[in-house]
Amino acid sequence: MTLQAYQSVQRAVEDPRATEYRLFGQVTGALLEVKQAGAVGTPLVEAIDWNRRLWRTLAADCMDDRNSLTQDVRAKIVSLSLWVSKYSRKVTREKAPIDPLIEINRTIMQGLQSKAG
Repeated sequence: MTLQAYQSVQRAVEDPRATEYRLFGQVTGALLEVKQAGAVGTPLVEAIDWNRRLWRTLAADCMDDRNSLTQDVRAKIVSLSLWVSKYSRKVTREKAPIDPLIEINRTIMQGLQSKAG
């Protein structure tokens, strides 16, 4: 089986929490890479945009009435998404530190990991 086929099957059978954890890990890894490299310009903007798109997708999912999370948790995720979007502009336009975005993602990952285990 090719690696691509294996990855496709893995995604098809993966628990949703594990999928979210894996995606947060990839996005957070990209944020860490640009931080460690001192990247600016396109690499920084691409990593920030990927993170912002992840959060925007989570917020959109939380606004769907079929989402099984409690209303309170859904509202908090939407609120975090708005904060991430606003702060991301500060990172790309005002050179604010990227660390708060990394920390939020790590906190979410810890929550996903503890609930999955």
